[in-house]
Amino acid sequence: MKFRLSLSMLSLMSVLAVSSCSEDDAELAVNDSAVITVENIIESKSLVESGTFQNAGSSPVLNPGESASFSFYAGKGQAISFVAMYGNSNDLFFAPANPGIKLYQDNGNPVTGDVSSQMKLWDNGTRVNEATGPTVTHPGVAETIVKNIAEIALAVPASQLLKAELTHEGGTKFTLKLTNTSGGTANETPISAGVWAISHISGTTLSKEDPIFSPGKLSANGLTDLAETGKTTAMTQYLTGITGPNSPFSPVLVVVYSGNDNPIFKTGENDRGQGLKELSQQGNADVLAAFLKTKSGVKEVFVLKDPATTILQPRINGNNGGKASQTISARKGDRIALATMYGQSNDWFVAATNNGVDGSTRGDISSIMGIFDSGTLESSFPGAHIGSQPAQVENQPVQQLANPNPFNTLPSVQQMIKVTIQ
Repeated sequence: MKFRLSLSMLSLMSVLAVSSCSEDDAELAVNDSAVITVENIIESKSLVESGTFQNAGSSPVLNPGESASFSFYAGKGQAISFVAMYGNSNDLFFAPANPGIKLYQDNGNPVTGDVSSQMKLWDNGTRVNEATGPTVTHPGVAETIVKNIAEIALAVPASQLLKAELTHEGGTKFTLKLTNTSGGTANETPISAGVWAISHISGTTLSKEDPIFSPGKLSANGLTDLAETGKTTAMTQYLTGITGPNSPFSPVLVVVYSGNDNPIFKTGENDRGQGLKELSQQGNADVLAAFLKTKSGVKEVFVLKDPATTILQPRINGNNGGKASQTISARKGDRIALATMYGQSNDWFVAATNNGVDGSTRGDISSIMGIFDSGTLESSFPGAHIGSQPAQVENQPVQQLANPNPFNTLPSVQQMIKVTIQ
């Protein structure tokens, strides 16, 4: 009887032991499995750059014979738009027609030299023009009206009152010099300080064809203050609010591996010729993914794509940005690394810094992400490279860029990309 009882107890203990092992194994299997999600959280903006210009002297106003210059970056298809008040008027302003002065010829060569022929004069439509004409300094406060912006012609063409000269500084950098040439004409006038803007472009489509003003529509966004008083503050605030990044991220390379060396790249080391160049220049992660699958210590390799658009688009008009997810198998002791091209660049990529994260890590890991230069092409201003001449080839080591970046135009990496493991 005692023997039978002992045998039963042993059987029960055996069952409990097996059950316990099964539960442990199941828990371990669940913990090994995780979903990594990468999301583009860039709040897309319409303008690549914007700014102001004024006389460098004691007064911001350009009197006859005086000049102001400003530099900017632009790729093929982009244009420079600007506005400045015709001083001896109630509400007239100088500006090229939208979308602005063309910066590249059809063959891709930059436009240089005198582009004054594109200058025009516009009526803001908010004040009655003086009967004696815009050459007379304001005698008082003109009557307020509400009319659409329209081009206006004076005795002397706008191209003879404000001279515009373009200089190409190399790469995608330009300088525009504006000179008041109205002296001695029937329409001699001071010209106010002004504002300028460069629109983002996707393919051949500009994000904003009318970045500063819209002919045939009412004045808006601070233009009236500039056209009536020459003050740029209100317009500058508006333009600043719509200036910033508008970049997609390429399909994302994700690697689960063992060891202490990130298999994707190493800072201070030149491109290995394994596919990082294709990822950072073209957004093509497939070449590097194929190589990594043959590398010792690499356990899993994935290329994550947005189900709808393949690339990860930025947020537009408050909508969510592009997102890609993948189930991976990673446990404590494994490492997880990832990389994706920053689309509006020549060869920048966003990647996990150092050696990635431990395979048991769960939660938001965006804090470990950094932006890197692969060192294979000359860097360009973010958003001002697309469609322009091919960038100069470089052979420099991979380096992590300062946060935000060398051109001081991007927000922190953590404001552009979100990475979670759950």
